[in-house]
Amino acid sequence: MRACGTTSSRALALALFALGLGLTGPAQAQEDLIFRKSTVWKMLTPNDKLAVYGVDDPIVEGVACHYTIPEKGGVSGMFGVAEEVSEISLACRQVGPIKFKEKFEQGDVVFRERRSMVWKKMQIVRGCDIKRNVLVYLVYSDKLIDGSPQNSTSTVPIMPWGGVGEAPKCSDWVR
Repeated sequence: MRACGTTSSRALALALFALGLGLTGPAQAQEDLIFRKSTVWKMLTPNDKLAVYGVDDPIVEGVACHYTIPEKGGVSGMFGVAEEVSEISLACRQVGPIKFKEKFEQGDVVFRERRSMVWKKMQIVRGCDIKRNVLVYLVYSDKLIDGSPQNSTSTVPIMPWGGVGEAPKCSDWVR
């Protein structure tokens, strides 16, 4: 009996650890690499780079976000063990008619990515400025830097696409 309890305790601990790393949870957007640009040349190992990615909001059709992250080169980058820096820029735009697929909470995660082996994650979250009918996207790194997380914000005013019809109200879709 003791072995069974130990096994289930280990399974529970492993599941909680995976949740803490952001390895499980709700579906999120899929990223697309747009391009990379070398910023620091390294002789025998990969260069440091800036990488630009695109993601579509999985719940709000017609919105795309692009973010730029630094990627470490060198030996640690080559083996995938470098702790990436926290500076991330973000731009989100309306790219088609906006359609909400389901209701959402203020601050819901749109996209999440680990930025170090264990402790640092980058997240893009969504909110609604009800007064102005604007979607607000925030990207941040959850490792604190001098007491404050690195972050960037982008907004998408909800407008009729092609000047036709009425724009939906994000307030109707916030839980």
